[in-house]
Amino acid sequence: MSKAENGAATGRSNPAASAPITVRSAVLLILAFFVVFAAFIALWLTQAHEAARMRGEDRVAAASQVVATNALWISEVARQALRRIDDTVGPSLQPRSGKVQDIREAVDSLPGQVKAYVVDAKGDTIYSTDPEVKPINITDRDYFAVLAAGKSSYLSGLMVSRLNDKQIFVFSRRLVRDGKFAGAAIISFDVALLASVWASLDLGANSTISLVRDDGMLVARYPLADKPLDMSNYTLFTDHLKQAPTGTYSGPSPIDGVERLVSFRTVPGTRFIALASIDEREAMALFWNNALITLLLALPTALGLAAASLWITQLLQRDATRRRELATALESNKLLLREIHHRVKNNLQSIQSLVRLQNIPDDAKTDLRGRIAAMASVHEHIYSFDQFADVEASEMLRSVIKALVETYAKDVDVDYGLQSMVVDHDQATPLALVANEIVTNSLKYAFADRRKGKISIRLEPIGDGRARLVIADNGVGFDADAVRTGMGSKLIKGVVDQLDGNFAYDFASGTTFTLEFALHSRNAR
Repeated sequence: MSKAENGAATGRSNPAASAPITVRSAVLLILAFFVVFAAFIALWLTQAHEAARMRGEDRVAAASQVVATNALWISEVARQALRRIDDTVGPSLQPRSGKVQDIREAVDSLPGQVKAYVVDAKGDTIYSTDPEVKPINITDRDYFAVLAAGKSSYLSGLMVSRLNDKQIFVFSRRLVRDGKFAGAAIISFDVALLASVWASLDLGANSTISLVRDDGMLVARYPLADKPLDMSNYTLFTDHLKQAPTGTYSGPSPIDGVERLVSFRTVPGTRFIALASIDEREAMALFWNNALITLLLALPTALGLAAASLWITQLLQRDATRRRELATALESNKLLLREIHHRVKNNLQSIQSLVRLQNIPDDAKTDLRGRIAAMASVHEHIYSFDQFADVEASEMLRSVIKALVETYAKDVDVDYGLQSMVVDHDQATPLALVANEIVTNSLKYAFADRRKGKISIRLEPIGDGRARLVIADNGVGFDADAVRTGMGSKLIKGVVDQLDGNFAYDFASGTTFTLEFALHSRNAR
């Protein structure tokens, strides 16, 4: 391969080589889009999940505040009622007419099914507002034993009444007479009093509210607990209350194991810790519904995009295959055309050899060989530079003229002023023949007096899709009328017509030939 061929082969982009890059880029772009789409959905779900959780925390925190307010009120009215009972029974705890009515009035303002009792130092009931009261000794109950041991008041944990098997919790107050322990005033609350509070909060069927004593003992819970419970080893006491008096956390219930969002709040001035909790599923139900709707909408969209992306990728792959096939066909055509032009050039050279063998005048031989050489140069230029449609005129003319100067072996300086210009391949041979005829005339006739010869060749565009070729020499000139009837002049006129041009001679200083022609063939117009 010639240097020109190599340059042409390496200087042009290969569609087959660039096409796979396009497919890869498209695939990467599609994958990037899906990643961004998935990231957007994930970000939205994350933010929506966090927002739903915050709403749940706000709901349960507000609920715990309501529970704490009720706990504070229960504690305060119980304390006041116990003090009134203490005042009502007087210095002697012995039963007297009207005492039961008096202590009933002391607890009438309390919520729920509240019952009041007064027991003596032996744990036997003296007074009671409970119509179901039985002669039961309570010395085994903590709310009595602690007072007997010297404590002034007591709040019990969750208990089951021995009178009616209902869940209750108890406030008790130590009664002292003459400096000695005389008994206890007791108020019991039915745990069911929390039902109205629970219903008003409307946190869901699986929500709970609770009162817990500050040592971890469960005091009351609604819905009802199965049994009393010590929660001191539960995470509420081991972790959260150590960090803050109020807060929110998630965890399984120690009673039923259900995962709930829990808000806790220490009730100032009491031993109560107020709790409100909502089932995690209930708290996040709206989020999961919205997430499901979003995914149901996003999934068809993603599938549609995936199908479209697959279709586009297949189109690109088919296009890449066609590009490779076209590139292969193009290369085959180039090879074929290169071979054709090469064979034409060789055939023209063979014709030159045959001309040399003919018995015709030497001048005629030389002229004919020059014309054939000009045509051969065009074909050589075409296959050397792979310029099968358009031909670089400046390089082609330089090649033709250089061969002529070498053929005639004249001491002539050639000044090339050839601007880079592309002509149609149909114009290449006529243009080469014109240049061949004019330069041949200059080399043969212009310097007959052996003067130092100079030939100037100019090629330039002149606008409107036309160009100008000027060939000038500093020779003796010639008689234009004499040459108009010659073979060369007829040839020049014929090829100028093929170039859709016109020409003129100027003999003012040597000989100047000017040709103006269209930069396209008649067939292309």
